Amino acid sequence: MVSVVTSCPKCTAATISKRSAEPWCPACEWNLDRFEADRAPELGWRWLDRRLFGAAYRLTERQFAELKGAPRAGRPASAARIATIALSVVLLAAVAALLVTGVWLATYDFFAPINLIGALLVLIAVALRPRLGRLSRLTAGRQELDRSTAPALFAVIERVAAAVGAPMPDVVLLSADRNAFTTTVGLRRRRVLCLGAPLWAVLDPQERVALLGHELGHFVNGDVRRGMVTQAAVTTLGQVAYLLAPRGRRSGFVEMVVDLLARTAARLFLVLHLVLVWISMRDSQRAEYRADEMAARAGGSDAAIRLSDQFLFDDAIDTVVRREARAGNGAAAWRTAADEARTGLSVDVSAFRQLSRRTEASLFASHPPAGLRAGLIAARAAQPAAVVLTEPERARMDDELAAHYERVRRELAAAVW
Repeated sequence: MVSVVTSCPKCTAATISKRSAEPWCPACEWNLDRFEADRAPELGWRWLDRRLFGAAYRLTERQFAELKGAPRAGRPASAARIATIALSVVLLAAVAALLVTGVWLATYDFFAPINLIGALLVLIAVALRPRLGRLSRLTAGRQELDRSTAPALFAVIERVAAAVGAPMPDVVLLSADRNAFTTTVGLRRRRVLCLGAPLWAVLDPQERVALLGHELGHFVNGDVRRGMVTQAAVTTLGQVAYLLAPRGRRSGFVEMVVDLLARTAARLFLVLHLVLVWISMRDSQRAEYRADEMAARAGGSDAAIRLSDQFLFDDAIDTVVRREARAGNGAAAWRTAADEARTGLSVDVSAFRQLSRRTEASLFASHPPAGLRAGLIAARAAQPAAVVLTEPERARMDDELAAHYERVRRELAAAVW
């Protein structure tokens, strides 16, 4: 239930509310940091979730203020970055030590009981190894594009990559998700760019350039989540907690004591895992701001701001796109419906930007709130577009992807909400 507050107790300005949120003051931002009672739980204990939200809100606002006062959102050796890298090195060294010790014990004095201990250590080391990802898991359910069938798209990707100083992706995918991402997988560290058709189809030409600038910027923005070494920091301790957690119920006294010790150790490692995730997310959010700067460099500041605002209205745009897909309408209709939805909501864009700072603040969030991302671009000197995409070029790209759009349309139409 939303509290009815008509004027701010701090500055007497009229309060506002959007999407049934608790009212706040748009002028002095009184009550903007309020913990919503119906907020999705993070750890499940309301009292703890409330305090974690407060910490996340303060850290997110503090980081924005620091970056806003800096000339650019660079990649300095922040405390979060140093801690993540250092702990990753320690964890990888521990896993390597387990493997070496296990091999030594497994091969020492064959057919001795100590060989079993060695084999167990080897198995644990294998279970805790860093995961490098598999391309096959990314391509499953997605359509792989190539230069021969989508030359206009690949030409634009090349231009944007050159503008932001990023390498070309090795693989380009199209998905049915309203999202886009890049990643690097496998021992060969193959670079993957995935464009969600429901997002890509509704963007104007310069927003598409900004999106490519942002995503390709992740290949060079120093995102701590993407390194081979630092990946261990956000997975290894969680795997240890999973391995230690008891399964089933025990009846014997000794077994109950062992289970209690194992459960205590598992929870300790889980807490350490969560702390490491929270630390790494601070640096990941800085990397997102840096990717936004590359979006502004490639597509222009105005387009980068419009792109960020897209995600303020994500639910509304997703709803109208799915509605058009179920009605049998293609990408052109998606774009028209999305433009109408954006136009209707854009009159309140400032309020939605403020509200995002409340709803998107989380210690688990790898991205800053959309409102702060738009705010940081707007606070800096406006950048002209390094890559200008015309409407005819966008039309050629859409013609190349027409068959893929139709597959996505059928998938969206068949999906159960």
